[in-house]
This record gives sequence, structure tokens and C-alpha cells, in this order.
Amino acid sequence: MRKILILASVCTSLLYTSCSSKKEEKEEETRFLVTSPLKKDTLITRNYVCQIHSIQHIEMRALEKGYLEKIFVDEGQVVKKGQMMFQIMPMIYQAELQKAQAEADFAQIEYLNTKKLADSEVVSPNELALAKAKLDRAKAEVSLAQVHLGFTEIRAPFDGIMDHFQVRLGSLVNEGDLLTTLSDNSDMWVYFNVPEAEYLDYKTNAKEENLIKVNLLMANNQQFDYSGVVKTIEADFNNETGNIAFRATFPNPKALLRHGETGNIQMTIPIKKAILIPQKATYEILEKRFVYVVDKENVVHSREITIASEMPDLYVVKSGLAENERILLEGIRKVKDKDKITYEYENPQTVFPKLQVYVE
Repeated sequence: MRKILILASVCTSLLYTSCSSKKEEKEEETRFLVTSPLKKDTLITRNYVCQIHSIQHIEMRALEKGYLEKIFVDEGQVVKKGQMMFQIMPMIYQAELQKAQAEADFAQIEYLNTKKLADSEVVSPNELALAKAKLDRAKAEVSLAQVHLGFTEIRAPFDGIMDHFQVRLGSLVNEGDLLTTLSDNSDMWVYFNVPEAEYLDYKTNAKEENLIKVNLLMANNQQFDYSGVVKTIEADFNNETGNIAFRATFPNPKALLRHGETGNIQMTIPIKKAILIPQKATYEILEKRFVYVVDKENVVHSREITIASEMPDLYVVKSGLAENERILLEGIRKVKDKDKITYEYENPQTVFPKLQVYVE
């Protein structure tokens, strides 16, 4: 009988130990981590798709009709201001210049003879004036012929880089025909569109003497070595998109950027007294963002929040959450609305440095 009592006591003890162990495990499984939003001044980076343009990008066109006699440059070549690029056959215009010069020489002789006669009062002053007018007209014809002859020489109007040829050597070109394009890539103009609300933020924070600097993320996801400055904003908003065009100027000393490239502008915007929360403390339902708020009775309540901006590992909350409230940080998929939980609270000053973002 004593053996039976001892055995029963051992079984009871084992059963109690097992239940206690399971209860402790259950309590450990339902212990959650809770934190609060962090309120402080910070910087956010906004990205905008952009188009890259040369500071000067022009079409080189023929100013006179004729055969393309010489090409002095090559496609993709860097040219200097005043450098000869194309020569259109000049023989007709040289002949016209010689003819005009001969007529001017004849008018000069005629004028000098008339002047001698006028000085001797053989002819009237009106006849001398007529000879002078004839000489001036002949000189004007010489100048005009020189201009036409000069049009047969196509020279670079500024330092730049050549595009591909639209004509080939020996081609018959007409006045106005496109020969090539020329780009000045020493500086680049980068255009990007900004929504109205963000434009207002920019104008609120920007000062005339302290223009906002921006960075350029190129098509290969590498950041361009040099920063740009927003110098120009267009006058009107696009009513269809609600955007307004900004233009940033970037130096391009290594000539890496070319006309027509694309990329992304990264603009850093300061935000005063931003409410920051970790992204992992949120969940999404039908494109709406929610958090679990823990009340004084340790009960969680699902609440929709509005996101103002997104940062790596962080959200900037626009509305729906106050600084002093407590939110569920981990285990949000293990609870449902109005569950009572057991949790440990961790100060946001401790939580945030563990994230990958650096907050100023």
C-alpha cells in the first residue's frame, strides 16, 4: 500500500512539473516586444525620374546649297570653338565674290574720277553723290558675296562633341539640310517633375542664397560623382499630372554624362519633428498601412496610419499615431485586434540604432 502511495505521489509530481513547464513555455511564446514612435528632426530622400540634357545641344545645318566637298571631323569627336567641320563646294560663291569685287573696284575708280571733276566744278555735287552711292552699293555686294562664301564653311560655334553624320561626303545638300548635332557637355541640365505638395515643401525650406543640392543616380544604379544644384523651376504646373518641372545643373568634367540619358534625382528634404516608426511594426491590408497600439490594460488595437514618407527600415507617419503611444514591434502576425498581451517595453532610442538606417 505504501508503494502505491509513493508511486501516486511521484506521478502527481511529474504531472505538475509537466503542466508548469508547458505553462511557462506558453507564457514565453506570448511575450511580445513593444516600443514607441520616435519624434525628432530628420532628413528624407525623395527620388524622381529624370531626363539628362546637354547645356547646349544644337543642330548643325547647311546654310547654302551645294556638294559636300570635305568633312574635317568624325562622329563622336570633341571639337573646339571655330574649328572647321564641313566644307560645301565654294567655287560658285568664290566666282560671285570675284565678280562683286571687280564691280566694286570699277565703282571706286569711277567715284575718284567724278570727285576730281567735282572738285574742279566740272560736274555737279549731285553727280558726285550718285557715284558715291554706286560705290557703296558695290561694296555691299562684296560683303554679301563674302557672307555667302563664308556659309560654305561650317565651323563649330562652341566647344562640344559631335553626333553621327546625317550626310556623307559628296552628298548634294540643300539650304537647311541637317548635317549633324553638336553637344556642349561641360555642364548638364537634368529635368525632373515634382508633385505640388513636395514643391511647396521645397519652397518652404529653400532659400535664395542656399539652393538645394541634389544627387544623381545613373542608369547603372551608381551615384554620379558630383552633386547638382536646383537653379530653375518652370512657371506652370501640368494640370494633367499635378507636377511642376525642376531643373538641376550638374558639372560634368569627366564627360561621363551625355545628352539623352536617364536616371533618378535624389533630393534630401529636412522634416521638423517627424514621427518615426520601424517599418516592421506595420502591416498592410488593401494598400492601407496599420499598426497595433497597446492601451493601458495591455490590449492591442488595430489602427490605420497615414505614411508621409518612406526611409530604409523606417516610415515617417503623417497621421494616426502620437509620440507617447505604444505600438507592437514584433509578433504582429501572432495577435488579433483586442487581444490582451504580455510584453516587454524597449525604448525607441534603443530600438532605432539596431535598424539599418541612420537618423540624424
